[in-house]
Amino acid sequence: MDITIRHISPDEYTDLGDITAQAYLTDGLLDFGESDAYLGELRDVARRAAAAEVLVAVAEGRVAGGVTFVPAGGAMADIATSGEAEIRMLAVDHAARGRGIGEALVRDCVERARAVEGCVRVVLSTQRTMHSAHRIYERLGFVRTPARDWNPIPHLPDLTLLTYELTL
Repeated sequence: MDITIRHISPDEYTDLGDITAQAYLTDGLLDFGESDAYLGELRDVARRAAAAEVLVAVAEGRVAGGVTFVPAGGAMADIATSGEAEIRMLAVDHAARGRGIGEALVRDCVERARAVEGCVRVVLSTQRTMHSAHRIYERLGFVRTPARDWNPIPHLPDLTLLTYELTL
């Protein structure tokens, strides 16, 4: 399967928003399901594209997944600091999974980070249950950084996000 990774176009915002929201909902990654406040952020691709680089994977002529790449700790960064780029909201359409799309998106982000002057690391947060994603990160050389694990909603102790980094 040929996969093309490129910047998203505005006419694809709704498609990627739907793919991302459905991936998080179907995989049980939103603690409050359809009423989870994060669902709105996942769907709001226009907002992400205004603050970071939103990339799509196109396969067989359609958007099959996407990711938000935040170079140099930009406004969309959760954990990146100076000299780091961050990967966020990686999602692949369920019908397209198992074809290397997620890995292609991560590889593209790593290459983009290498092109950012002064960038020495790529960082990301992930949930404990995202085992397939963990395997991709580890296969590409990312290592766990438990000291950076964090909780976006501190009053919910079971919501701690795991972190990974790749030194460039």
